[in-house]
Amino acid sequence: MELKKDIFNKLFIFEIANNHMGDLKHGLNIIKEIAKVSKKFDFNFGFKLQYRDIDTFIHPEYKERKDIKYVKRFSETQLSEADFKLLVNEIKKMRFVAVCTPFDEQSVDLIEKHQFDIIKIGSCSLTDWPLLERLVKTDKPIIASTAVATLEDIDKVVMFLEHREKQFALMHCVGEYPTLNDNLQLNQIDLLRQRYPECPIGYSTHEDPANCDAIKIAIAKGATIFEKHVGIETDKYPLNSYSANPKQIRRWLEAAQEAFEMCGVSGQRRSFSEKEKTDLRGLQRGVFAKMAIKKGQKLDISNTFFAIPNIDNQILSNDMSKYTEFIANKDIQINQPILFGDVNVRNLRERILQIINKIKPILIDSRLFLPNKLELEISHHYGIENFERWGAVLINCINREYCKKLIILLPGQSHPIHYHAKKEETFNILYGSLTINISGQEKEYKPGEIVTIERGIKHGFSSENGIVFEEISTTSLVEDSFYEDQRIKKNEVRKTYMTFWQDWLYKPIS
Repeated sequence: MELKKDIFNKLFIFEIANNHMGDLKHGLNIIKEIAKVSKKFDFNFGFKLQYRDIDTFIHPEYKERKDIKYVKRFSETQLSEADFKLLVNEIKKMRFVAVCTPFDEQSVDLIEKHQFDIIKIGSCSLTDWPLLERLVKTDKPIIASTAVATLEDIDKVVMFLEHREKQFALMHCVGEYPTLNDNLQLNQIDLLRQRYPECPIGYSTHEDPANCDAIKIAIAKGATIFEKHVGIETDKYPLNSYSANPKQIRRWLEAAQEAFEMCGVSGQRRSFSEKEKTDLRGLQRGVFAKMAIKKGQKLDISNTFFAIPNIDNQILSNDMSKYTEFIANKDIQINQPILFGDVNVRNLRERILQIINKIKPILIDSRLFLPNKLELEISHHYGIENFERWGAVLINCINREYCKKLIILLPGQSHPIHYHAKKEETFNILYGSLTINISGQEKEYKPGEIVTIERGIKHGFSSENGIVFEEISTTSLVEDSFYEDQRIKKNEVRKTYMTFWQDWLYKPIS
């Protein structure tokens, strides 16, 4: 079948392993009974077989040994190639994704011949390099289990698959059959997701089939692929303690469905019901006039107060941001609720975001590695409306006895002449070109060049095409910038501070 692009999203794999007991009819019945259960759920479903070339997989001198657990089991449950092909046909007929775990190179040949959709690497084979070299020559997506593997081993396999541009996923797995609750180690899902953020992470389960809590926890931790051993108990064939029967699978899938519903959307902010918004608005404080406010007067904390209840279309305390300016367009009486219709609104945040969106391309083109949390300082010396001519954006990285900032200028932007009484600073040009005026002398600097500005030295800078440079200095103090133009000192709102996370570079912000 043609695989979906998001095949690893909510993929539930039913592992038959050797539960067919070497009996084709029994194996076909397991597939059919599990299919009856799974068709009631809106997930992706796979059914998995295991292939071993018994003639080569077991050493010739050990083939008749019944005292060795796996030799006995694999020998007694062996199926012919023709029988396996009939199982594959039934898997595809039931609309399952066909998955297979090979344990030797010959079995990979058979997987290709039988046209399986996905190859699963068992935990015991995770670092079986001869087998891996054969696997990556196929065109199949790969899922790899990680029981008992060290992080170093997982790293090697991940790099091996990435370098060969394979589509793959990893599975947290504990290779104890069955796995007791105190050793499920579900926090390993967090570890794998954090270490390999671009890789889908799943959970291969071997706990008691009656346990429906583990699947819920795995889903809550962000696992997207789930594997469980399945079988059917008959008078002839008992079922082992870690394989689930159809009734247990139904309960397992119901638990998963409930967990997905409770967890909700992932990777984005959820939507909000009108009831929720209405209920919360009732708890928000409205803005009222503390005194008589004249037309043309600016609203601020000195002439307003906040209280409940609020009324429709009333300005709320939540709206009183430093980025929003309210100017009365009529006289407002004391204690009167202030409505949006009573004021003219100037939204400075929109202007700030306009500036932020202008510096994005420069930072992206510079290919600099930035901190995850960015403390931005926007300097607008002659008013924010003149930012494109006079100003700069600073990313404050650290400010102790030593200080580091990244400074960005737009094309054609200048930073006015000033000096520092206490701070000595060094500029390291990272991207673009910077013209620096030092004591009246101008010079252009390119990436890799470094210039030091000593205390008390007047300097300003500008960029024709845009610039990112690093400022390394002694402690930066708020009152230690002295501008040549005294009008700047009188501008009490010449800086705006905002915090962003690194992903703001690659997504719209509002």
